[in-house]
Amino acid sequence: MTINYKYIIFLLLSAILFQCVPPEEVVLTEVTRDLRDSTLQAIIRYQDEQKTTELFKFFNDKDPSYRYAAAMAFGSTKDKTALDSLAKLLKDPIQEVRVAAAYAIGQLGEERGATILMGAFEQYDTARQFIKSNGIILEAVGKCAPEATLKLLTGISTYKATDTLLLEGQAYGIYRFAMRDMVSPEGTSKMLAFVNNRLYPPRVRMIAANYLGRAKEIDITPNVQAISETLAAESDVKIRIPLVLALGKIKTPAATNALVKQFSQETDYRVKVNTIRALNGANYDSVSATILTALDDPNLATAQMAARFLINNGIARQAASYYRMSKVERPWQVQLALLEAANKNLPPFMVDTKGGINATLRKRYLSAQSSTEKAAILNAMGDFGWNYAFLLEQAPILQSAVEKSSLVSGVGRIIANPDFDKVFGVSRRRVTRDLSNFLLDVFKSGDVGSMAVASGILNEINDNFKTALQDSLPIIITAQQNLKLPEATETYNEVQKAIDFFQGKTRTVEQSTPAFNHPINFNLLQRVASSAAAVIQTTKGKIRISLSPLLAPGTVTNFIQLAESGFFKDKNFHRVVPNFVIQGGCPRGDGYGSLDYSIRSELPLAYYDEEGYIGMASAGNHTEGTQFFITHAPTPHLDGNYTIFGKVIEGMEAVHQMEVGDNILSVAIRY
Repeated sequence: MTINYKYIIFLLLSAILFQCVPPEEVVLTEVTRDLRDSTLQAIIRYQDEQKTTELFKFFNDKDPSYRYAAAMAFGSTKDKTALDSLAKLLKDPIQEVRVAAAYAIGQLGEERGATILMGAFEQYDTARQFIKSNGIILEAVGKCAPEATLKLLTGISTYKATDTLLLEGQAYGIYRFAMRDMVSPEGTSKMLAFVNNRLYPPRVRMIAANYLGRAKEIDITPNVQAISETLAAESDVKIRIPLVLALGKIKTPAATNALVKQFSQETDYRVKVNTIRALNGANYDSVSATILTALDDPNLATAQMAARFLINNGIARQAASYYRMSKVERPWQVQLALLEAANKNLPPFMVDTKGGINATLRKRYLSAQSSTEKAAILNAMGDFGWNYAFLLEQAPILQSAVEKSSLVSGVGRIIANPDFDKVFGVSRRRVTRDLSNFLLDVFKSGDVGSMAVASGILNEINDNFKTALQDSLPIIITAQQNLKLPEATETYNEVQKAIDFFQGKTRTVEQSTPAFNHPINFNLLQRVASSAAAVIQTTKGKIRISLSPLLAPGTVTNFIQLAESGFFKDKNFHRVVPNFVIQGGCPRGDGYGSLDYSIRSELPLAYYDEEGYIGMASAGNHTEGTQFFITHAPTPHLDGNYTIFGKVIEGMEAVHQMEVGDNILSVAIRY
């Protein structure tokens, strides 16, 4: 065999040269999220503990996943010192990192952030490489820019109907401005153009409809015909739900007729509920037939909303008929609302009828079987001042938290009556003294729900009550100091508002926010797959939800721990707002309860853009604990302010049928 020495030498030299050349560094371009990743866990922990300096260290990491996670963390912490550091990430080579930085800057709410955002907008992105981050920048501008910038945002007219992400960003930006009470005729015209043109993407039209339904101080009266035609032809319920509210802002016969017609042909209870809301303030005779018919709607929320319409819009000449209608066999919630309507609208000279109404209320209270009904009756009694003696008699013997707080609410309605002096005449000083002493007893009791409600009453009392209570301020201050934190944070802040009122402070005082006190259970988190679910058994049926540990790892682990400890068993849904939310998980049952800890808000880029999202109830950033809610419909005004940690995947019919007082029987976790 002939040996080729030249070839061998060539191979040896090549090997030596190859060893001398450093390996080419791999450039990572994918953003991934794995909760088993120890580095990602560290970022989550720093976010939870609000350790800003530690988060900044990841802004230069070679892995875009960590840059993304660290930037997105500031959407939750809302730490304004991060603005300049986040600005650098707006030019990151990876679009998802830019998205996270833009979203976080919007969440900070700093005006200076708007200039930074607009400077980072890729105006000449012909390759459409950064179309998603450009869209998020447009939305973020709406969260932080001064009002003058709104003109620039609304002036964009080059986007085609197929530019979905950019149009969504523009629409959300205009909407976010409106949620900060900044609107313009040009912005309203743009939103009208979106909603009235079916060529635009459905989500863009949904955002626009919510703007028209929710924005304050906008004039859409000239557009009554166009909106009416759009509403009548609209097949997407997510657009109809807010669009009827928009039509309700137009107080003309044409708008009223369009709403009445819509109600007559509507099949979705959520639109019906909003239509009744929209009819508030309309000519009574034009809508009374629709409202009275709705009292017998098979959907309780619709019937109850119709009865409540009569409380706010009823007329004196029909008040006695409301009383008669309350005696017809209907759900107790509807009957009670009709009694309230009669009480509120009955002329003062019909003394006997008024006496009969309130005798009926007292009798119903004594025979009611549930705390929910008893609580509602106690609150309703506040429409008749002379019920005060009965209410004060009940106060010492109540055991139910929801009844206690509702009784205080009823007393508050008596105190807030603008005709208080006329109602009580020569007895007004004695009644003022009795009710003032009652409020002081509430603070001495230490009951957090009653104290929170009483504080709200004190913020609106007239001069007579303020004078009667002025010297008792030390009692209120002592009661606040005795509250246990963090579980009583909401009540603490409400009491502080009352104290500020008495001390003559007009500026908004910074609210108390709990310090870090409840670490995330990472051992549990590692077991939670992205497909994890919870099954909530209720008195109305089963609700199955998918959990979102990647969106809200701390919230999901907290929910799982509560569920597996049996905490949710027999907790009620204490709050049901038709076409908004059902809310439960309060250990007291009246919405003012919590446990001896709090968790952090987790607010990454996520939207309440459909029905069935599971969010955490909150009394301010980082005050969450045990209470959660489920949405009935899109609620974009909650975006970026309330943690989303799951979504209903089965059982929305139970959510829609839920009533105040319905119970959670159990919650089971499926890993």
